[in-house]
Amino acid sequence: MPGRREVLKYAAASLTLLVSKVGAGATAVSSVLAVRVWPAPDYTRVTLEHDQAIKYSHMLLQDPERLVLDLEGVEFNSVLQTLPSKILESDPYIKLIRAGRNRPAVVRLVIELKGRIEPQVFSLKPVGEYGHRLVLDLYPVEPIDPLMALLEKNSGDAPLKTESALGEGRKPEPKNSGQTQPDSERQPEVARMVTIVLDPGHGGEDPGAIGRRGSYEKNVTLSVARRLKQKIDATPNMRSVLTRDGDYFVPLQHRVKKARRVQADLFVSVHADAFVKSSARGSSVFVLSENGASSSAARWLANKENSADLVGGVNIGVKDPYLARTLLDLSQTATINDSLKLGKHVLGELGRINTLHKAHVEQAGFAVLKAPDIPSILIETAFISNPEEEARLNDEAYQDRMAEAILKGISRYFAKNPPLAKSKLARLD
Repeated sequence: MPGRREVLKYAAASLTLLVSKVGAGATAVSSVLAVRVWPAPDYTRVTLEHDQAIKYSHMLLQDPERLVLDLEGVEFNSVLQTLPSKILESDPYIKLIRAGRNRPAVVRLVIELKGRIEPQVFSLKPVGEYGHRLVLDLYPVEPIDPLMALLEKNSGDAPLKTESALGEGRKPEPKNSGQTQPDSERQPEVARMVTIVLDPGHGGEDPGAIGRRGSYEKNVTLSVARRLKQKIDATPNMRSVLTRDGDYFVPLQHRVKKARRVQADLFVSVHADAFVKSSARGSSVFVLSENGASSSAARWLANKENSADLVGGVNIGVKDPYLARTLLDLSQTATINDSLKLGKHVLGELGRINTLHKAHVEQAGFAVLKAPDIPSILIETAFISNPEEEARLNDEAYQDRMAEAILKGISRYFAKNPPLAKSKLARLD
């Protein structure tokens, strides 16, 4: 259409060209090594991995909605040519991508959008297995409210029951059975619906640990978390929310924020540990510490897990004061105490199906556990770096047993610590 060509011609004229010089006027040419697209309900990420830093500029255009990105000093190679084919019809935010040479030494991407978006475009330095990366995060102007989505999903559910059958088979004992259960086996009563946020570690650009047989931690954690979600949702007066339900990256602070926005009663982060020695084995449970790590191993693991944002890629130019404020909450100490109780019950159940790496709950400064008013634990289900445990982590029956053990631990926690009535709405800032 002539109108569209005129608009794009104007857009090109309005962009400032920044050309890197090498030697006597030569232009550095960068090669794109890989292109990846990660569609997700909250946003879609497009990643261009290249062998050296590049200059870029972008602008939004309307009627129709699209994002124009110019890459300078970039070779239009066969890798870039594959980018349009990576857009799925089901992508919630991208309709299609066109890529081609716009003018000498400049490659242009035109991303046609399905609606209004607020893009975050930023570059990442090499880290881990990645080279330089240019990241396009396409967020909707009106973000999805996880609390409203949860309420809409549960609007058709049956009325709440006062008995929560949380034992083996999760069926309450008939009242006329004539048998009295011991206190240790008695089913807890939950007087209101409780919400448990399940956090499958890593995802998308961040694969997490990689096993000797090529298993990705991000895939194992999502599979276990989905199984656990099914079991929780089948339990009366319990419901669960996943921080991610697909292969995409979620920044650590966004995981915490989502838990608070849905007014979660518990936060359970699922991981699969790795160590330099393949002999390391066993399950572990961690909670937050305000006073340093409980061991050097716990400190090492916290540092490794906290580096997920570096690998996954976070736009450090966007300052989110949310976490800085909430960490000063005076309820943090009480929450940690509740987290320790939850962790003890879960660790006890994990010990019934697997060796324990440590027989007690450990503590360290995990960023993903820093919700000040939500008891939070991080579970290392097993060592994916141990070939034997890696094989079990990929076994569906074992994943199911792992999910069942975690649910039993959660159930025992609520049996000893019944949820209180919500006295106020969680802060939604």
